[in-house]
Amino acid sequence: MPSIHKCKGTRVTTKHILITGAGQRIGYALACHFLNQGHQVTLSYRTERPQVADLRARGARCLHADFSTDEGVYSFIDHIDALNPTFDTLIHNASSWDSEKHSQDIASLFDNMMQIHAKTPYLINMAAPRWMQQGDIIHLTDYVAQKGSAKHTAYATSKAALENLTLSFAQKMAPSIKVNSISPALIMFNDGDDEAYREKARRKSLLRSVPGEQEVVNACEFILASQHMTGQSIKLDGGRHLI
Repeated sequence: MPSIHKCKGTRVTTKHILITGAGQRIGYALACHFLNQGHQVTLSYRTERPQVADLRARGARCLHADFSTDEGVYSFIDHIDALNPTFDTLIHNASSWDSEKHSQDIASLFDNMMQIHAKTPYLINMAAPRWMQQGDIIHLTDYVAQKGSAKHTAYATSKAALENLTLSFAQKMAPSIKVNSISPALIMFNDGDDEAYREKARRKSLLRSVPGEQEVVNACEFILASQHMTGQSIKLDGGRHLI
């Protein structure tokens, strides 16, 4: 049974949360959020960054993983098995961003996008019942999974596959584990993005906003609080689909 963590006079259930791809940006924000709540966090990262060192110092268990090959995924799964954990939540955030424009080998590009965004969550989810008796699995997909993308066709296709995995695993894992996804459009800028680009990006949504990583944190909390939602995708696109 989950332990009870005391925080500012309240009683909250301490969870053990596994996050893939938590070394930067949204994954890092999620890990920080759950650590600040007093939860246990185990995470994967591909590249050693200052954010990983920060999470490690805060008490997160940080596991290096390379999901670009089946061997890398199975190695990660074996590492988790050896820990004999009990997780309450599994969040698939590991992602890779590439486009046909910048690739000399589009066949390899397609395989890589499918490997990271579809096969890796598939293999990990298939192993997850060894670590989870109940709880939540959350897939981080993308707005383009529904819209498509002429510039990032392989990426969009792989994220669409992940959205379909949400439906299949929701059926497979019920009733003990809920499986949902979060589908953001542009959610946060890079430090080097200039103001002209930022303004152009804002104008792509009805709400004229790029709200930041907290929007995904809020969506995760909504999913975790729900007792009656599975096989759904929360759209965080600022109304782009209406333009």
